[in-house]
Amino acid sequence: MTGEPEKLVFIVDDDPTLRTLVGRWVQIAGFDSSAFSDGDSCLQALTEDLPMVILLDINMPGMDGMEVLERIHSHNPLVPVIMLTADDAVESVVRAMKMGAWDYLTKPLDRTKLLTTLNNAEERFRLQSRVAQLEREVSGRGYAGIVGNSAPMQNIFRQLDRLSRSDVSVLIHGESGTGKELVARALHTSGTRSKGPFVAVNSAAIPESLMESELFGHEKGSFTGAVGRRAGRFEEAHNGTIFLDEIGELSPAVQAKLLRVLQERKFQRVGGSALIPTDFRLVTATHRNLANDVDAGTFRQDLYFRLAVFDLEIPPLRNRREDIPALAAAFIRQHRAASGSRAETLSSQALQALLAYPWPGNVRELQNVIQRALVVADGTEIQVADLPDRVRGSQTSTAPLRNSAPQSEEPPDSDAGGTLEEVSKNLILATLGKHGGNASAAMRELSIGRTRFYRMLKKYDLEGAVGQMRRDA
Repeated sequence: MTGEPEKLVFIVDDDPTLRTLVGRWVQIAGFDSSAFSDGDSCLQALTEDLPMVILLDINMPGMDGMEVLERIHSHNPLVPVIMLTADDAVESVVRAMKMGAWDYLTKPLDRTKLLTTLNNAEERFRLQSRVAQLEREVSGRGYAGIVGNSAPMQNIFRQLDRLSRSDVSVLIHGESGTGKELVARALHTSGTRSKGPFVAVNSAAIPESLMESELFGHEKGSFTGAVGRRAGRFEEAHNGTIFLDEIGELSPAVQAKLLRVLQERKFQRVGGSALIPTDFRLVTATHRNLANDVDAGTFRQDLYFRLAVFDLEIPPLRNRREDIPALAAAFIRQHRAASGSRAETLSSQALQALLAYPWPGNVRELQNVIQRALVVADGTEIQVADLPDRVRGSQTSTAPLRNSAPQSEEPPDSDAGGTLEEVSKNLILATLGKHGGNASAAMRELSIGRTRFYRMLKKYDLEGAVGQMRRDA
């Protein structure tokens, strides 16, 4: 499912005649419907669909409606639930309303009353969405720490509002550096599992031979080096969210085991036999086209459909340039204190250079550029001269935007990711190395005053490295 959860109604009742009749009524009234004969199948479907309203029978064999209501509201508290009961016993009605039911209807159902109640619940759903949108706009049009005034990002925020009300699996698409993990964290913190853990796994960074143990844990002695029992990431994510980045890198064997966990919500540790239940929301991300991988036979189609219940496409920074000023300002506020910089803003020329650059590395690259500029800036404004050569050159370049990274004249690793301290240290080391340890030449290239330069050498313990570079030159 890639669209909105518009007009979808769940009908949960063990009476097949009632399910058919109510399904026909709501469809004639313009709603879509999905029918379930028991609570278990309804709860499973809630991991894959976003209903606007749930019609739930109280008296069902197995798990009764009260227990189903409690479990729905533990993870989907904003979904209106209308209870269906064969009698209007006060005790049942009061209990259901205290547990969070939106309303109740007695059987035999009256078509007019049912549709009126359904329309009222739909209006409540839409009102909640609008309130969330207004709150976001009042707070600066960001979302859970994500900066974005552009139309593409506002659309992302609206989708996050809807997704926060459900536990459906979400597949985030986007180029490297667009902030896929930040979006996944926002989905977690704004959702119903925010009090639970957020567990992030970079699938591309873990060797294939260790991935199964990383995800599902292992028992002592299950393989060479397994000196004790270890809990896996799915176990750690119980009652929270697990985020699998670069999901397309999983091997076929791990894909098969992941599919089973999604179906059964249970797993076995490597080398173990006990089935361990787990309750989690799964969010995945990739920069690849998984649909093409499915066609090529390198990614399981059944797993793809499980992961992509809702597709979320994060736009590259070149398609949301109007967000660059706000992003740059946020990064300056975030990093200026640690850098010891006096810079509080960008000069107009520096801002124009940022707006003209194609940003092949997206938001992550912009953050690294601002970190670098804070290291070298001397005044209260970041100037064009404080930006890397490739960004300065974008002001006069007439070449069309491209997705591939441009050639850089910067010293190696000068814009590598990491903490501000790492960026600063790497930049100074690379520049000193370029000039054979000549501090004066490095200061000129970096536009850093002598006092500040030597203070930074001391801070990063680089005095010895300077001497060695001079001896080697």
